[in-house]
Amino acid sequence: MEKSLSRYIWGHTRRQQIVILLIVALSMIPYFLALDLPKQIINGPIQGDGFATADAVQPFFKISYNLPLIGPFEIYAGYPLDRLSMLMALSFEFLGLVIVNNAFKYVINTYKGRLGERLLRRIRFQLIDRVLRFPPIYFKRSKSSEIATMIKDEVEPLGGFAGEAFVSPAMLGGQILVSLGFILAQNLWLGMVALLMAMLQLGIIPRMRRRLIRLGRQRQLTARALAGRVGEMVDGISTIHAYDTSNYERADMARRLGEIFAIRYDLYQWKFMVKFINNFLAQVTPFLFYSIGGYLTLKGSLDVGQLVAVINAYKELPSPLKDLIDWDQGRQDVQVKFEQVVEQFQSDAMLGEEIQKMSKTVVTPLNGTIAAVNLAINDDSGARLANNVSFDIGRNEVVAFLDADGTTAVAVAEAMGRAVWPASGKIMIGDVDVLELPESITGRNLSYVSAESYFFHGTLRNNLLYGLKHAPLRPLARKGKAAARRQWEIKEARLAGNVDFDIEGEWMADAEAPDNVADRATQNRWMLDALDTVLLTHDVFDLGLRNTIDPTVNRGLASFSIAARQTLRERLQTLKLPRLVEPFEFDAYNSEATIAENLLFGALVGGEGAARRIISTNYFRSIVRENGLAEELFEVGREVVANMVDLFGDEQQNNPLLPELSFMEGREIPDLARLQMDVDGKGPFEVSEENRRLMFLTAFSYVEGRFRFGLLTDEIRAKIVEARKSFYQNLPADLQPLISRYDGAEFQAGLSLMENIVFGKISRSDANAHERIVSLIQDLAKENDVYGDILEAGIEFDLGPGGRRLTLLQRRKLNVARAIIRKSEYYILNQPLPGLNPRLQSQLVENVISFLQERSNGCSIIWVLSNPSLSSYFERVVVFGDGEIKANGSYASLMEQDGTIQELITG
Repeated sequence: MEKSLSRYIWGHTRRQQIVILLIVALSMIPYFLALDLPKQIINGPIQGDGFATADAVQPFFKISYNLPLIGPFEIYAGYPLDRLSMLMALSFEFLGLVIVNNAFKYVINTYKGRLGERLLRRIRFQLIDRVLRFPPIYFKRSKSSEIATMIKDEVEPLGGFAGEAFVSPAMLGGQILVSLGFILAQNLWLGMVALLMAMLQLGIIPRMRRRLIRLGRQRQLTARALAGRVGEMVDGISTIHAYDTSNYERADMARRLGEIFAIRYDLYQWKFMVKFINNFLAQVTPFLFYSIGGYLTLKGSLDVGQLVAVINAYKELPSPLKDLIDWDQGRQDVQVKFEQVVEQFQSDAMLGEEIQKMSKTVVTPLNGTIAAVNLAINDDSGARLANNVSFDIGRNEVVAFLDADGTTAVAVAEAMGRAVWPASGKIMIGDVDVLELPESITGRNLSYVSAESYFFHGTLRNNLLYGLKHAPLRPLARKGKAAARRQWEIKEARLAGNVDFDIEGEWMADAEAPDNVADRATQNRWMLDALDTVLLTHDVFDLGLRNTIDPTVNRGLASFSIAARQTLRERLQTLKLPRLVEPFEFDAYNSEATIAENLLFGALVGGEGAARRIISTNYFRSIVRENGLAEELFEVGREVVANMVDLFGDEQQNNPLLPELSFMEGREIPDLARLQMDVDGKGPFEVSEENRRLMFLTAFSYVEGRFRFGLLTDEIRAKIVEARKSFYQNLPADLQPLISRYDGAEFQAGLSLMENIVFGKISRSDANAHERIVSLIQDLAKENDVYGDILEAGIEFDLGPGGRRLTLLQRRKLNVARAIIRKSEYYILNQPLPGLNPRLQSQLVENVISFLQERSNGCSIIWVLSNPSLSSYFERVVVFGDGEIKANGSYASLMEQDGTIQELITG
């Protein structure tokens, strides 16, 4: 990238800069006229210059010039006006010039803003493009949060400056020259004073601001480091809690924040010192004008109109002068930021643009074997992991890699998958180095998967099909405003140097007919086959039950949910398990639900936020008071706190036995002990508002069926049911959109699919209750031919950031499924399933190998095994150790060998 920001800006915005400079030059004409007009108004109609008699007239808007060698040259003689008419005409002319000058400012600033935002978009896209082309080693030395901060925040000022880079000095410099020229034209001495003070400001202030630039650079670097450290803290939060190092992290954060504070405080001190001197110099000049100009006026060397015009012209001077000085500081500041960012995004080993060039055509199959030729691999510190390793793997071979030392086979597989680059030697496919092949070939013909699984924030569908989105095949069909909007987006993307691919279009080709787009049914078939192979289908069904659906879109599934409620109850009755689910009944208290859920008795639109909003309303509070529940609920809250302190008074906050009450979030047992002391022996209206709120929140979170403190008598339960009825009798209009009352004949859009089917609370007294219910619903779904619909709902489940809503086992299975769903020639599985029990590992390895061999025509499978006893599933075994190959042959031949090789293979 170009290191000079000015050259970078000019190179990409030359045409737009010229256009806006021409507009700026044109704007100088009305700007000058506006400066001269006050003198004409004061000297002419106000003081009467040219209006000696009552009927005297003067030409308005006369346009004439005294040209050298030609003499007077008149374009328009003007329109004759008397004194009052001239005053009104010149005043309206002044108003017109104000409008014109502000219109020019509007056009110039809008154009500058668009130009700057377009260049900012270009810079960010180029940086993202470079991130995508960085070598793998770069990401082992960089923090993701720091890279994100640089792209998001640190380049932000560059966009604002791009529009100012050439326009501002031209416009501000033009305004300064026009103002100084006008003052010089009125009086030479006053003009020299103004020029001298302007030169002082332009000379002193930029020099003083150099320290501000250095401090700004330090602030940027420390802020970037802070962002990286916070990112580490968030990623490692479980480790922090596990090892009780939260106070150590607080100390580190306090030190870093202290460094930033010191820098910023120094910056503010120096900044306002510079501002003081700048303002002082700006205010000295009017003092000189009033004193010297007043003296000249008294002496008759300067008339009042000229003095007023000079002072008025100078009023226009400090602002552009200050802005020009600010622009120069901004220029130096953003130049430093630009150089720092460019430096961070430079790498000699960056992938060439041709490697990632998009290809929409059918990719040519790779010919020949995949081979390592004198392969040497170093780790990040330079230690040798593999040394002069050579082997070849033919088409349709199924090969296992075993590691005697736990590093060599993994490193070789990473090199084969281009996850690391060799220090020397090559990975060859046929007679071509794999690093020289475009990603459009290797990214489709070679599938690599390791234990390091990462999933993007989105649905399971998007993540599972992610490896199939190579190139846009067909744009999304749009009409009307949407089509016009898309055309505008394409135009702006091209002007900003971005790609104009349609992210909402079709990106997946049919593997059996590559020229055709894969429809949704085909995609679903691929996904379900892959999920079946990795034994994840049952989990996806469970995710589907936990997901919500739109009943207007999926009417069949909504109808099934309503009909299945009664059928499920009948099945439970037949199995003699009627108490496994406690149904929602309007006239009965549900012991498996919280007190708040029993009071509201409805599906909340907006989750806990809606519940808190309803509970905090005067209407809800009045319902609680009128039904005599205020004292009872306060007492329930007090008893819950007392029981918690008695049971867990000596335990830590993260004790697994500690009940997960919502009010406990961010609170420790000692906090509850203090709360208990504050409310002991007092009524609800004898304590502080905060303590009363905490008591009620505690009571609202209480579940009798879970905590079994025996706090809810039949009388309290009956009062809660009566309060529920009162709540719905006169529910205010503003609360109605927040809650949907439970109705056994209606689908509740605010509930999950499982909650709609169960339509009640699953008992906590049976540890296997959830699995039993899921099994019964699965049978019902298959009987009613909606099993596939629920699976599809599971495929649309949101995985959360990094797939954190899935278990570790589910993420690892899904990681393998994402690789095998692709139809490739080579599959490299680098210990993708570590830590699984041997029986499950064995089943998954067997399933994956069978699936790939049945689905693909002559694919090769290389699997780095974490469990050597699984070697029997492979035709050939390569044993690595001490950076080299220890053994290479069929499973049967290696089993005949004596010594350590046989021991390693048998595990």
